[in-house]
Amino acid sequence: MARTNAAQTRVKPDKSELLTLHVVRRRRLSPSFARVTLGGPDLARFTQMGWDQWFRLFLPVAEGTLARLPNRLDTFAYMRYLAIAKTERPVLRNYSVAGYRADGESGPELDVDFVLHGSTADGTAGPAATWAERCDPGDAVAILDEGVLFALPEDRPGPVSLVGDETALPALAGILASLPPDATGSAFVEVPDAADVRALEAPAGVEVRWVVRPDPHATPGYAVLTAAIDAGASSVPPASAWVAGEQSLAAAMRRHWVRIGVDKRAISFTGYWRAPRSH
Repeated sequence: MARTNAAQTRVKPDKSELLTLHVVRRRRLSPSFARVTLGGPDLARFTQMGWDQWFRLFLPVAEGTLARLPNRLDTFAYMRYLAIAKTERPVLRNYSVAGYRADGESGPELDVDFVLHGSTADGTAGPAATWAERCDPGDAVAILDEGVLFALPEDRPGPVSLVGDETALPALAGILASLPPDATGSAFVEVPDAADVRALEAPAGVEVRWVVRPDPHATPGYAVLTAAIDAGASSVPPASAWVAGEQSLAAAMRRHWVRIGVDKRAISFTGYWRAPRSH
């Protein structure tokens, strides 16, 4: 993850250990998203925390390469991970819990949603997106639970504001589903294609607004940033705020909230990734 105030807002799981899981199924959700469902005996040791719960996902690059991973990922373990030759080092990415069911068809199930950038056919897609489109049932991965970065404080009543691009959609959806029934506020989420819009579970008092990027190839974040700021011009500033996605979106939305009087301690912001800068 890029710039964030996670150190101040993060709630760690009681126990985090390397879990080896297997693909149960995969399906295309929409033009820009694929969902891979994971399961296996190890998932019984996973604790669902809700909100924007996230984990580190390790994808094998060859048979048996997951066996070299450390059981935890502190600084020294991460250095050992980086010391593994690239031809044998599992791909590491951070993902949010897109769904969890303790009573799946064959036991607990964990959904992971992948944003499909680029093309698998011509090699422009990233390694995670490529894996998500090509994995088969039974394929192994490993995860390390990292907890949550946002949870609505009980001592901070008032509206909540959520903003994210497509990479933040699973986390934003998790927060919406975890809000109390009487929560109020708004959620803005940007997607590249109108067909990516989907129904989200949310309290009746929280308005969900979808922002379809006018140019699907433009840098994500600007459209939703503009929409959220414009909509908030005539609204009461949020009591709690969360933004995630492209780094510039997270930074700009945080600056705006601070400028209109939102307490810095009430803002959770995370840059999941950084768009290439034009020269």
